[in-house]
Amino acid sequence: MNTQIIDGKLIAETIKSELKNKVLTLKEQSITPGLAVILVGENPASQVYVNNKKKACEYVGMKSFSYELPAQTSEKEVLDLVETLNNDNHVHGILVQLPLPKHMDEQKIILKIDPAKDVDGFHPQNVGALSIGLEGLVSCTPAGVIELLKRSEIEIAGKHCVVVGRSNIVGKPVSLLLLREHATVTICHSRTKNLETVLKQADIVIAAVGITKFITGSMLKPGVVVIDVGINRDENGKLCGDVDFKSCQSVASHITPVPGGVGPMTIAMLMHNCVLAATNQGGASN
Repeated sequence: MNTQIIDGKLIAETIKSELKNKVLTLKEQSITPGLAVILVGENPASQVYVNNKKKACEYVGMKSFSYELPAQTSEKEVLDLVETLNNDNHVHGILVQLPLPKHMDEQKIILKIDPAKDVDGFHPQNVGALSIGLEGLVSCTPAGVIELLKRSEIEIAGKHCVVVGRSNIVGKPVSLLLLREHATVTICHSRTKNLETVLKQADIVIAAVGITKFITGSMLKPGVVVIDVGINRDENGKLCGDVDFKSCQSVASHITPVPGGVGPMTIAMLMHNCVLAATNQGGASN
C-alpha cells in the first residue's frame, strides 16, 4: 500500500506562520499575546518542553514569561504566583508544566488558573464546555490530532474512530472532539476485551495508551488512518510511539511518525490557544 506519512512538523510550521499574521493584527490593536509558563523542579523533559515553548512564542511574535522555581517551592507560593498572573493584563495564557513535585496537588493548582487563561485546556470549566459543545480552550494535543486529520484532508464525519487510551489529557478530550466532528467513537483501554476485534473495525485509530509499540499492523484493517500520540523509548533508547510503525505502515493509508507527528502539533496548538485567549480578552496594552 502506498502509505502517506503525515508530516506533523510541516503542518505545525504552517499553523505557526498563520498565527504570526494573527499576532501582527493583534499588535495593531495594541495587544501582544503573552504566555506565562511555570516550571517547578528540575525535570529534564519538562525543561526541554519549556524551552520549545519559549522558541515558539518568539517565532510567532508573542511575549513569553518564564517562572522556573526550585523543587522545594511550596504549593502556596505556586498558587500565589498563579493568582498574580491571573490579574496581570499582559499575560493571556498560563501554563503550569506537569508533572509537579509530589508535595503539590495538581488539581488544586489547575483550578486556580483563570479558565480564560487556561491554555492547556485542563480546567474543569473548559473540559465541561468541550463535553457539552460550548466554546472554550481545548487541550493542545487532542486539538492537534484533529488539525492533523483535517489538514491532511481525512474525512472524520461518519467514520469509526477507535481511541486507545482514556486519560484526561488525551483519550477523553480527543474522543469528545471526534464526536463534535460527527465521528462514531469507541474508547478502548487496558481492560478492553477483544481489543483487536474493535481495532479491525476502525477507519481511524488514535493511539494514546503509553505502551511502546502496543499496536501492530496485524491488529488493523487495510487502509486505516493511524495517529500515534505515544512518546516512549524502545529497547535501544530510541524515541518511538504506541504504534509499531514498521508493521502498521504496510497496512495504513496514512500514519504519523514518532517523532515528527503529533508532538510538534501540541506546541502549535498551544500558540493557537494563547492567540485565541488574547483575542478573547482583548484590551491589554503592549
